Amino acid sequence: MAKDFSTMDDCNPSHNQSIHDLSNPLRRTILRGGLATTISSLLAPLGAVSLSGCSTTPTGIGPMLGFKSVTMNDLDTVTVPDGYRVQVLYRWGDAVGIAGNMPAYKSDASNTATEQEAQAGMHHDGIHYFPLDGSQRGLLVMNHEYTDDGLLHVGGMQNWSAEKVAKAQVAMGVSVIEIVNRGNSWEVVRPSRFARRVTATTPILITGPARGHARLRTRDDASGAVVLGTVNNCAHGFTPWGTYLTCEENFNGYFNGPDKPDADQARWGLKKGGAGYRWHEFDERFDVARHPNEYNRFGWVVEIDPMDPTSTPVKRTALGRAAHEGAHVTQTRDGRVVVYMGEDSRFEYIYKFVSRDAVRPGGAKANADLLDHGTLYVARFNAGGRGEWIELTQGKNGLIAERGFASQGDVVISTRQASDLVGATKMDRPEWIASDAKTGWVYCTLTNNATRGKPGFPGVDAANPRVENTMGNIIRWKEDGDFAATTFVWNHFVMAGNPVLDRADAKGNAKGDQLGSPDGLWVDGRGVLWIETDISTSTLGKGDYAATPNNGMYAADTTTGEIRRFLVGPRGCELTGVIMTPDMKSLFVNIQHPGEPASERSNPDEVMKVSTWPDKARPRSATIVITRADGGVIGA
Repeated sequence: MAKDFSTMDDCNPSHNQSIHDLSNPLRRTILRGGLATTISSLLAPLGAVSLSGCSTTPTGIGPMLGFKSVTMNDLDTVTVPDGYRVQVLYRWGDAVGIAGNMPAYKSDASNTATEQEAQAGMHHDGIHYFPLDGSQRGLLVMNHEYTDDGLLHVGGMQNWSAEKVAKAQVAMGVSVIEIVNRGNSWEVVRPSRFARRVTATTPILITGPARGHARLRTRDDASGAVVLGTVNNCAHGFTPWGTYLTCEENFNGYFNGPDKPDADQARWGLKKGGAGYRWHEFDERFDVARHPNEYNRFGWVVEIDPMDPTSTPVKRTALGRAAHEGAHVTQTRDGRVVVYMGEDSRFEYIYKFVSRDAVRPGGAKANADLLDHGTLYVARFNAGGRGEWIELTQGKNGLIAERGFASQGDVVISTRQASDLVGATKMDRPEWIASDAKTGWVYCTLTNNATRGKPGFPGVDAANPRVENTMGNIIRWKEDGDFAATTFVWNHFVMAGNPVLDRADAKGNAKGDQLGSPDGLWVDGRGVLWIETDISTSTLGKGDYAATPNNGMYAADTTTGEIRRFLVGPRGCELTGVIMTPDMKSLFVNIQHPGEPASERSNPDEVMKVSTWPDKARPRSATIVITRADGGVIGA
């Protein structure tokens, strides 16, 4: 999600000892004095930690990066390498495909809330392809992260009403659509028995250690077991048993906070007016003064069974409560699942959950409670390239009743506070996480943190070594043995930046095309690391990003460190969400908020000022499909 962090509050005031404080006192001086020369020996991709076990380029498919890099540009279109084709598949406002309920999109934004509930939501984000017939037919499940109310409604936020709130609430969440490849193009199957929307008003079950907790009970749900809706659905995950995980990121922005937030409310960033969405004016459950527990019911990982449109989504509280960016799933040698999660906020944390039980045969029904039992951890990145996972279990590591953690429910509801207490490493906006099963490396984007090292904010440390980190980086780790291990080695795969910049902390060390603010992340079946950028629209083309007018998507050869630009998006957009069909011949990418102005909320009188993509009209977030003209493997 594009964010102007200059207008946001930091809500982690904890005084965890910085890793910098534990390491060589000369380290900061060295890094500040010459990042470009020091990185090569201390933090270089492919240098600091051995790459034993890394695969070489697979035979029979071609080189890892077999395309010519796309030149950065400021065009209002999607630019891809020569020999590739782009098709717009599923736009905001397109009918999802529910039989008997397929309203047409109205280009003047006059669709009603009832119509929007049966259409694609705004701001497409995380996405996954579930095969029905191999690579030719399947389900696409995707998130719709948030709304631009200046674009969504006639007149924007003028004449604010209950109808506009209702429309905004169903314009986010999740879409499930059926798609088929007709040979030369993909199309959405309409109607489809799988077609479904999950929104901010959909009933969702609560399971795990927080179910029924006093802090989850409300006037309308005395059981603390059922909540209406999921919001701010950012990145995602998928399970070995065929379900989809959607993640609730900056949920706090939808709540009207009290005049004087208490310590817990402040830690979660609640403030008067929230982020200006104004839901509380017509839906009182989003007013914390009137419903103080409602905000505790958000910030969870939500599991959805795309194959069963009648199933009820579930909030899995054992995975902890945070501003979850995503939930990347992998497996241990003995068949248990490991879920890696980042929290997209400055000075927040990286988590992992290890299930108690192994995956059972029988699909979703057989594994209906697997994510309810296991162990939650938070990461500490120590100096010298070593790290550890600190257990977040009630009764351990100081998480005791006397400190506010009387039960595991208390721990998972207050995951941030628990992480503060155990001394986890405060990171520079940890976002998407991806793993390479062939090599064992796990990658995480640290998008940026312009306040790192400024007066009143935490200073640099080994994992976050740059003052005023405007450009971001990608950190990676390899567990000591299995994915369930509690210790690991780590290094920086790449420090993003532009080598022509004067400021050392903005130069970076990318081998190949320069990039900044890495966000979306995915490793394909060949081992190529796909990287999508999220440079805020208030920053594009300015300052350190003067040479970067649009966001892009990049491919990285992790064996050599080479990075090539594969795609440049239209004006004002973020690139987010990436997945291929199993045969690797169709690539799905989400174009989020094309046309977004620097204020990040459109003026309803000039919605086409920045972009008219994709239809030369009111801009619309959309899923695109990229294929090769010769029908070959993407990227090879």
